[in-house]
Amino acid sequence: MSNDAMATMYAQHIDTLQTRTQEALARESIDGLVIHSGQGKKHFLDDTIYPFRVNPQFKAWLPIIDNPNCWLIVNGVDKPKLVFYQPVDFWHKVPQTPTDFWVEYFDIVYLKQANTVEKHLPYDKSRYAYIGEYIEVAKALGFDVVNPDRVMHYLHYHRAYKTDYELTCMRQANRIAVGAHKSAAKAFMEHSSEFEINQAYLLAAKQGDNEVPYGNIVALNEHSSILHYTALENSKPAQNLSFLIDAGASFQGYAADITRTYTTKAGHEFADLIKAVSALNLSLVDKMKPGVGYVDIHKAAYLGVAHILTNFGVLNMPPQDAVDLGIVSTFFPHGVGHHLGLQVHDVLGHASDDRATQNPPPQQHPFLRCTRIIEARHVFTIEPGVYFIESLLANLKGSEHSKYVNWNVIDHMRPFGGVRIEDNVIVHQLRNENMTREAGLG
Repeated sequence: MSNDAMATMYAQHIDTLQTRTQEALARESIDGLVIHSGQGKKHFLDDTIYPFRVNPQFKAWLPIIDNPNCWLIVNGVDKPKLVFYQPVDFWHKVPQTPTDFWVEYFDIVYLKQANTVEKHLPYDKSRYAYIGEYIEVAKALGFDVVNPDRVMHYLHYHRAYKTDYELTCMRQANRIAVGAHKSAAKAFMEHSSEFEINQAYLLAAKQGDNEVPYGNIVALNEHSSILHYTALENSKPAQNLSFLIDAGASFQGYAADITRTYTTKAGHEFADLIKAVSALNLSLVDKMKPGVGYVDIHKAAYLGVAHILTNFGVLNMPPQDAVDLGIVSTFFPHGVGHHLGLQVHDVLGHASDDRATQNPPPQQHPFLRCTRIIEARHVFTIEPGVYFIESLLANLKGSEHSKYVNWNVIDHMRPFGGVRIEDNVIVHQLRNENMTREAGLG
C-alpha cells in the first residue's frame, strides 16, 4: 500500500482517537492526557536493560515502538504534541529524526536528556492525567491524576473497534507471520530442532525475538501438549512426529497471533485429528456475527471438541454428555480465543460497557478471555484445540469419569502432544475476513 493511502487512513485514525479522547476527558473532568512511552528497566544488580516494550496507549497514536522516554500530550482538540527522545549518545544507536507519513499530525519537539522533559509538559499538571506505568516518575513530575479508571476503561473498551488504518496494519502483520509460518513448517519437515525452527521463523519474518509480539511457541512431539511451551530445545528428537507452532509478527505496533499443527505421519489418526480441528476452526469463524455473544462461540467450540473426541474414539459417550460432565475440559482447557490488536490479548475482554462493568466468564469456562458481544470492526483469534496433557489426563483417570475414556486411544495419541489451529478474524457487518487464511495459510 502506498504512503498516500496509508496517510489518508491514518488521518481518519487520528480523528477517531481525538474524538475518543474528548469523551474520556469529559468523564474525568480534566483537560488532557500525558502519555509516556515508557523507559528502560535494568536487571536486578546489573547494568544491562530489559528489552523495551512500549506503552500500548502510546503506540495507539503513532508507530514509535522502540524509543523510550518519549511523551505525548493530547486533549482531543489541538494537534497532539510529541516529545521525541533523541539523545547525544555514542554507546547506543540514536533514534533518527522521524520523516514518516504520520509526522505531519504532531507538533514535535526533541528531548536530549530524559530528565529534562518537564519543560515540555503542561505547567498546570492538576488538569492533566499521566498515562503510563512509571508512577514514581509521574509523582516526581507533579501529576496527581494517574491512569484514572474512567479514562482508561473508556479508551480500552473502544480500542476493540479498529479503524481502517489499524485493520491495514493487522493484515500486514498476518502476511508477515504467514510467510514465517511456512518457513517454520519447512524446517520441521527437514527434521530441525525446536531452536532451529524458531530461527527459521524469525529469519523469514525479519523480526527478532524481542520484535515479535510474544515469545514463539515452537513445540515438537509431546511438547505440543504444553500450552505455553517456550523452552526451544537445541537437540533434535529421535523423530519429529508432530509440530505445533503458535507465533506471530508485528507491524507498526499491531500483532498477528497464529497457530498451526503439522505431522510427518500422513496415515496416522493424528493427521486426521489436525484436519478435524481445522474444520472446527472454520465452522466457528462462520458463526461469528455482530450481535452474537463470544461466549456462545466458545460453547460451540466446546461442543465441537466433544464431537471430535467421540468421533475419534477417545470418549465412548454422547458429545453432549461429555460437555455436561465437563470431561471436554481435560482435552480443551483454554478459551476459544480473544481480542487482538495493539496487544496479543487486547484489553477489557470481560467488560460489557465502556465503564468496565464486568461480565465474567462462565464458571465452567474460567479461562475464556472474552465475554463481549461481537460487533463489526472487532478482531478476534479463533483457536480450538485438542490436547493430551499428562496432568489433566491423570486427574481424569483418577475420577469416576475414567470409564468413559478409551485409554488405549489416548496412549496412541500421547506422543503427538496436541493440536491447535488459530486464525485472526475481522468481523464486518455482513461478512468475516479471515486474515490468516486470506494471506495464504491453509
